[in-house]
Amino acid sequence: MAIQAEKAMFDLTGKVAVITGASKGIGEDMARVFARFGAKVIVSSRKQDACDALASDISAQGGEATGIAAHVGDMDQLRQLVDKSIATYGGIDILVNNAATNPVFGPSLDCDGAAFDKIMQANVKAPFELSKLCYPSMKARGGGSILMISSIAGHTPDPGLGMYSVSKASLNMLTKVLAKEWGPDGIRVNAICPGLIKTKFSQALWQDEKTLNYFTKRIPIARMGTTDEISPLALFLASDASSYSTGSLFYADGGTVI
Repeated sequence: MAIQAEKAMFDLTGKVAVITGASKGIGEDMARVFARFGAKVIVSSRKQDACDALASDISAQGGEATGIAAHVGDMDQLRQLVDKSIATYGGIDILVNNAATNPVFGPSLDCDGAAFDKIMQANVKAPFELSKLCYPSMKARGGGSILMISSIAGHTPDPGLGMYSVSKASLNMLTKVLAKEWGPDGIRVNAICPGLIKTKFSQALWQDEKTLNYFTKRIPIARMGTTDEISPLALFLASDASSYSTGSLFYADGGTVI
């Protein structure tokens, strides 16, 4: 009975999860795991065909998913994402703000105003606005869980990723602010801070062996991580297993920030 009760704590049956940046990488893996544990998943990214492809594959494997494209830099598309999600499944219980961008790599002096605005829009403003849009549905349903996919760059600046680091530090504080304000409404807000994970987004850091070795030789677990080492943590934070956790930053970085 105890084992069954523990498994039930991770059960997402009846929950509706919206995941941005979900067509590949960490977002894709989270969408698949959430669906396997019973959630109805809204797969969202910029391109509808990519959303549909993943949603179709999840459904073919016995899960339930719908693709709804949205560019996180467009407020109208964010509103449509929430409206369509609620129209499709009746409400929203889980939001994963996973979509992010970093259009520049190099010294901060090389980051112009347009690039800075793009980074802050996608990495900070969009999670803020989308969380606000999901808030009424979550509150009406008795609570919910919001996950911010941050980065260890929000803890210690990454070389070549100065303004990206600034945006993730801002996202970490946003996590704490919303957790403190929305806790009385039963809405928990936490952040996952991955280290170097092998995805297309981080390709500039691992495609060159010399660069990869520079980063990994300083890590206690001396290798880069994989997406399936992030999704179980996301499942924990989305589920009742983490019912007393809010406003926290959870590091999955092989010990990089030690």
